[in-house]
Amino acid sequence: MTTHYYTASSLDGFIATADHSLDWLLRQDIDEDGPMAYAGFRECLGAMAMGAHTYEWIMRHDEGGWTYTLPTWVFTHRRLDVPDGADIRLTQEDVRAVHGEMVAAAGDKDIWIVGGGELVGRFADAGLIDEVWIQYAPVTLGSGAPVLPRALDLELVDVARNRNFLCGRYRVTGSLDDAQDGAQA
Repeated sequence: MTTHYYTASSLDGFIATADHSLDWLLRQDIDEDGPMAYAGFRECLGAMAMGAHTYEWIMRHDEGGWTYTLPTWVFTHRRLDVPDGADIRLTQEDVRAVHGEMVAAAGDKDIWIVGGGELVGRFADAGLIDEVWIQYAPVTLGSGAPVLPRALDLELVDVARNRNFLCGRYRVTGSLDDAQDGAQA
């Protein structure tokens, strides 16, 4: 079982514009069945987690509403509407406790931390992100939401081109602070 942070990014390291727009991403050319594409990635998943902003964006922009069948934890302090029959669990719990629940629900499949921002940062702080997959789009945004708001030391595991995207898969080897502390010892 692996916990993944899978996302797209601009070349300058942002996952959304300052006003939370993904329009820049949605007009990019990608082969949905190509290397490191979402369709293949999704097959290995057994559970996922996201923040309230990501959940609300999905509910506004996905045709047909909520299309996921995986058990999903949405971290929020607000009351959110949940579609009938959806396996969505609203939570304010610590990421460590929720990760344990996700591992149990996923069985022998993997976990996906969806979106980005502070939630993925909290999972990273707890040492709960095993891999980071980033699909780099050929665009710069200049500012916005950073791809990962934490300093991590990563090891490149795989790289591919999917039409306009440069796709990288990285193993998390620790926080950058841990790596620097080890080098000074």
